[in-house]
Amino acid sequence: MTPPYRVGDELPPLEIPVTRTLIVAGAIASRDYQDVHHDAASAREKGSPDIFMNILTTNGLVGRYITDHFGPTAVLRKVAIRLGAPNYPGDVLRLTGRITELRTADTSSADTSSDEAIEAVVQVTGGNGIGRHVTGTVAVTLPEPSAKRAGA
Repeated sequence: MTPPYRVGDELPPLEIPVTRTLIVAGAIASRDYQDVHHDAASAREKGSPDIFMNILTTNGLVGRYITDHFGPTAVLRKVAIRLGAPNYPGDVLRLTGRITELRTADTSSADTSSDEAIEAVVQVTGGNGIGRHVTGTVAVTLPEPSAKRAGA
């Protein structure tokens, strides 16, 4: 079955306000207790103008971006990211993506309803007021076309 996606398709952008709460909550949720993610004075002592987001929070937001687009039955297979400019409180992270590859997914160990599942590779970038915060690729097993969310 032909998926409702094509190589080159752009995902709609997602803008996420970078709040102090998001940064601290993400660090706590990922058990990253480094003071630069929750203590502004310590972050400044180490040369940063403020606390900043950790890589695990960014990784989670990239995953959310993909599953928000492809729907709740999409399965993340691989998320590979690299950080650039830090995310500080008061900024906005703007994620964008483009499908770079479509292929038959290896579903031998997956819980899928089709033997011919499609996997998409999406190039993701995210910027903020300073510059490029994140670049990476995400491999995701796509839901059956009938399960595709309306408007996605």
